[in-house]
Amino acid sequence: MEKIKYLLPFILLSLTFACKQKKNAVDPSDAPQVNAPAETSTEIPPYLKERNMSNFQFLKMCMSGFFSSELQSKNDSAYYDISLHMIPIWKDSENVFFLYVEQAMASSPNEPYRQRIYKVVKENDNAFTSYIYTIPEEKTFIGKKAGDPIFNTISQEDIIEKPGCEVRLSFDPVTQTFQGGTGECTCPSDRNNAKCATSKVSISEEKMISWDQGWDNKGKQVWGATKGGYIFIRQL
Repeated sequence: MEKIKYLLPFILLSLTFACKQKKNAVDPSDAPQVNAPAETSTEIPPYLKERNMSNFQFLKMCMSGFFSSELQSKNDSAYYDISLHMIPIWKDSENVFFLYVEQAMASSPNEPYRQRIYKVVKENDNAFTSYIYTIPEEKTFIGKKAGDPIFNTISQEDIIEKPGCEVRLSFDPVTQTFQGGTGECTCPSDRNNAKCATSKVSISEEKMISWDQGWDNKGKQVWGATKGGYIFIRQL
């Protein structure tokens, strides 16, 4: 008992000190809030993923397939729902590949308004040219798929180049897109009394943007989209 009496002052002093500490402690709700650092995604963006192919092979992959402007037409009535088929034909080389190209209103796929063959040439690792050709007896090719033997019935000697209408493309390694267009009024056109036509193109793995416009001899636009290019989303 004497021992407890002896220790009692020290116990009271300790309790008093603890209470003062608690009273002076900062309430967590009053403490300045420090924002936690934002979580960073560890997913590698698609354009940084390593491709096991050359830029030229990548361009062929991006240009080949079935594309549609349906989504754009639903969001903006100024644009039509158009289907775009681009089919590899003939034998490739290290610097050249060929595509059969067919464009039609989605409502009338068997009545395409444009049929062409593109000859795509590698100029260097980052520059490419797509030469445009018309096709004899083009109706016989409507709706044909890759590998159809009908493409063996014609050759490069049979198709007719549209001079001045070639599209020159450059590869952007940051965005992984191919961008370019025709020369300024180098491609002749007589549609709607036009003097010439121009095309601006952007090509990626997911979509293709094409802005074709016709101009008269006074530089006034007489056909084509006025607000921007058609956005063709890859379907296949």
